[in-house]
Amino acid sequence: MEMFRKEIVRLLSEQLPLDKQQIANDLETPPTPEMGDFAFPCFKLAKELRNAPPKIAAELAEKLPASELFDRVEARGPYINFFCDRKMLAQLTLDEVQTEREKFGQRKSGSGQTVVIDFSAPNIAKPFGVGHLRSTVIGNSLYRIHEALGYKSVGINHLGDWGTQFGKLIVAYLKWGDDTRLEEDPITYLYELYVRFHREAEEKPALDEEARAWFKKLEDGDEQARQLWQRFRDLSLAEFKRIYNILGVHFDSYQGESYYNEMLDDTVREVETKGLTEVSEGALIVNLEDSNMPPCLLRKQDGATLYATRDLCAAIYRHQMHDFSKMLYVVGADQALHFQQVFAVLKKLGYEWAENCTHVPFGLIRFKEGKMSTRQGTLIFLEDVLNRATELAHQIIQEKNPQLENKYEVAKKVGIGAVIFGDLSNDRVKNIEFDWDKVLDFSGETAPYIQYSHARICSILRKAAAWPAPFDATLLVSDEEQLVLGTIARFSDAIARAADTLKPSVLARYLLDLAAAFNRFYHQCPVLNAEDDIRNARLALIDAVRQVLVNGLYLLGIEAPEEM
Repeated sequence: MEMFRKEIVRLLSEQLPLDKQQIANDLETPPTPEMGDFAFPCFKLAKELRNAPPKIAAELAEKLPASELFDRVEARGPYINFFCDRKMLAQLTLDEVQTEREKFGQRKSGSGQTVVIDFSAPNIAKPFGVGHLRSTVIGNSLYRIHEALGYKSVGINHLGDWGTQFGKLIVAYLKWGDDTRLEEDPITYLYELYVRFHREAEEKPALDEEARAWFKKLEDGDEQARQLWQRFRDLSLAEFKRIYNILGVHFDSYQGESYYNEMLDDTVREVETKGLTEVSEGALIVNLEDSNMPPCLLRKQDGATLYATRDLCAAIYRHQMHDFSKMLYVVGADQALHFQQVFAVLKKLGYEWAENCTHVPFGLIRFKEGKMSTRQGTLIFLEDVLNRATELAHQIIQEKNPQLENKYEVAKKVGIGAVIFGDLSNDRVKNIEFDWDKVLDFSGETAPYIQYSHARICSILRKAAAWPAPFDATLLVSDEEQLVLGTIARFSDAIARAADTLKPSVLARYLLDLAAAFNRFYHQCPVLNAEDDIRNARLALIDAVRQVLVNGLYLLGIEAPEEM
């Protein structure tokens, strides 16, 4: 599609008072193929050309010279719509897929730039609950999507590895700890100790004082406290990495809150030196009335720092280390005010790059009552969810294809993919109600539906003798074939839109559209039994679909099994 895009930019640049980059940035993909392959909005031209956008579009469409790359160009309201030559689009698209393969759809728009993505961030010594799923899979997908656009992605897991809870854990472990149980199942056991501490503290309030004293020792570098904290952290992180490995998630850094302890005083001093602080009821704050926000609390009355202090410190450090073009915080919507305050303070400090810091909020995930049991009564373990998804997928595969080899390995790909897609296919800002029947439906808008489409294509290609072979894409003229071709050609735009909106759901919906277009084609157009020339063209077409499904699922963090 890049050739068509460049031709549009050339044609428009000869008629408009805009540079080529502005035109390229404004080009859009229409919502449906019936509206063309590209659309250029004329809203921005209204003021300079002193005319209504629809009239500008109509006059411009008449002025543009003919080009062999386009069947027609027409004005539709305030847009100029470009319809690519179908035969040329077919051959160029399939040739590009054949050449680029796993790189098809990628662009270089982010080349030379770095994006830092802060995501997942579970608390040390607490179970990896299903509540961490959204941040983890959204962040992982944004990481991969940006890499596909040429960015250097840096994934940071800002672990919750500091705070008064560690004083409580140390007290609980010293009183009731069992080394053997800690080594066998560290996360579950530490969580049990934490719950027991709170239960006991209700009857014995002195335990809270004891916990505060131990956390003070930890802050002061007491050897015993530091050793216990380090042990809890190491065991927890090893367990977290095991879960991340199941999900296929990678991080470049596990620098948690504790990493910045030695830098906090310098950060607070910098804010004070700029004259931004004041004391309110004994606490150190930055007044944000001019930004219509409550004050940002940097240090409590007892001298303790807060999340905001650590996030300020971490942001400054990350820019020093990575010189990022943008930094994304994939954190729940309930933290919106927190990030608005942090970004406001960074701007007051004079950091222009603060404009490139973005909070990527998301809604909650809920399970229907009775759909999932928990070991703790209030917390759903993410591993329990992944295991159950795998078990249910295994049951379905056993029913549909009992002769399949490696059924359990395939079930893992299907089950875990279903959980990830069940999240990412929804607009991230909305709450999700997780329904097992929906996420594992092989015919619904799910990962198994897309994966099954991929496996079906793999099966056809395995049966095809003398493939690959030369093909003539201009033979693909039916409505079903043209819909598939047009959808394949839009893949790069779908990746770019997902990055622009920071919504992997854009890509997820695109893959559903492609799978639906393929299945419509599959039921209307024979492949293996078609005449030789058409057969080869259709094999090339479905092979391109297969490659795009693989590429797209990868960007969502999902695997594509070849058999199901």
